[in-house]
Amino acid sequence: MKLLGQIPEFIRLPGDLPAFRAVVTGAQLHTFGQAVKQAGGRFVTLWAVDERDAPGRGFTVHVAFGIGEGLALVSVALSAMQPEFPDLAGLFPAANRMQRALHDMFGIRPVGTAERPADTRPWLRHANWPADYFPLRRAADGSRQFGTQNEEYAFVRVEGDGVHEIAVGPIHAGIIEPGHFRFSVVGEKVLRLEQRMGWKHKGIEKRFEQLPLAGGYKLAGRVSGDSTVAYAWAYCLAAESLAACAPPHRAVWLRALLLERERIANHLGDLGYLGNDAALAFGLSQFLRLREDWLRLSGALFGHRLTMDAIVPGGVAVDLTGDGVQQLNAQCDAIEREVRALHNLYEEHAGLQDRFVTTGRLEPRLAAELSVSGLAGRASSQAWDLRTQNAIAPYDQLDVQIATQRNGDVASRVAVRFEEVFESLRLIRQISVQLPHGPTRVTFPPAHEGAFAVGWIEGWRGDVLVALEAGADGGIRRCHCHDPSWRCWPALEHAIMGNIVPDFPLINKSFNLSYSGEDL
Repeated sequence: MKLLGQIPEFIRLPGDLPAFRAVVTGAQLHTFGQAVKQAGGRFVTLWAVDERDAPGRGFTVHVAFGIGEGLALVSVALSAMQPEFPDLAGLFPAANRMQRALHDMFGIRPVGTAERPADTRPWLRHANWPADYFPLRRAADGSRQFGTQNEEYAFVRVEGDGVHEIAVGPIHAGIIEPGHFRFSVVGEKVLRLEQRMGWKHKGIEKRFEQLPLAGGYKLAGRVSGDSTVAYAWAYCLAAESLAACAPPHRAVWLRALLLERERIANHLGDLGYLGNDAALAFGLSQFLRLREDWLRLSGALFGHRLTMDAIVPGGVAVDLTGDGVQQLNAQCDAIEREVRALHNLYEEHAGLQDRFVTTGRLEPRLAAELSVSGLAGRASSQAWDLRTQNAIAPYDQLDVQIATQRNGDVASRVAVRFEEVFESLRLIRQISVQLPHGPTRVTFPPAHEGAFAVGWIEGWRGDVLVALEAGADGGIRRCHCHDPSWRCWPALEHAIMGNIVPDFPLINKSFNLSYSGEDL
């Protein structure tokens, strides 16, 4: 049965993306969530809006699900005095941290049952904000400052003979973003890992409210720097839907080319670091050399090594000449030859395979339960990729082949990266052949105040979602950016169980999740 048919209120949102929205009650939200779970759908994200500046309004919670028909967005209006909604973590464990962040930022409380009470521990509230201060409410303007306080966070304790804890972070020895990892171990065997994030909270969602709709793409492209193309495209897809703006065909194809180049750049770096974490320094040097060549050509052709600010509302700010296309194709041929040779080396290197195989296994059943997406999900049999399911132009004309593995270990995540590099190289060549002629940008028109739309793009790490509501005078009323790392960080806690502590850096890198993308 079609899931959308269970709620007659569903209407299609503007734009090319198959996205649908319904305004329902809390009970209907929970019932629909149950139906999504039973049908094999997935939880994507949730966020809230403070609407108390409108007469008679309170808060609204939006919950996004990935289903066969596309993106199903369910919105629930909440009381201004006692904002509560049904706890979804019992159905979709990945909702837990997002609900806790929602409470920290808005004061909106998930309500569980007597048998399963909601987790109300803080997530972003590191004891630095007063109990009555909620940063994403309308009245909060970011001008207030508070002193740093110490806190006692309620980590889950594992007790028993020989069990002790190892605290790692939030400040790390290397150049790595801050995050705390609390290991419960016996000897070197990990019994449990619990994470604590939030040290990179930057106030991005409040900052969006101070920007023009036509300029928010720059901030979106800096939510997580290694996914700048995915975020900028998702933002522009939402903004163009709000304003009924159709970018030129050439611009749409160039966006896909940039996205595939971003995917390859990140996979090249990860494959090198994964080799290095398993003591193959040669792999690191070779892959970083290839990545550097890749980034240098991006800088020469598109004006920025990471192609930041290349995707703009109404099209793209860059273009390719015939000579540029030839350089891209020549580089694809050269990179593919070298990566295939390195692939053979990785596959045949006994030391690497001994470290990779069976290490950090995430079983397919658990990956599905945790709504894991992206390369981490595909390495655990989750054959889900927005470039094939719910594909928008030009991917609906490219026949993307999904790279999947079954074992869900480090070896599988390495294999998916290799396969995706080869597939992205093929796509870049195909795009260069089919790249249409014509303009690359059109004038971006204003949007009506209150208009709402979403953008949903398959980034290199997984699906990136941007929800956007137009404000007055060409501004932004609300912008929510969702990184797939929200749903993958909890999976990492499970993947390390039963492994030894020294394997954590390798397992962690095999996921390579974003701290910044979660700590908005």
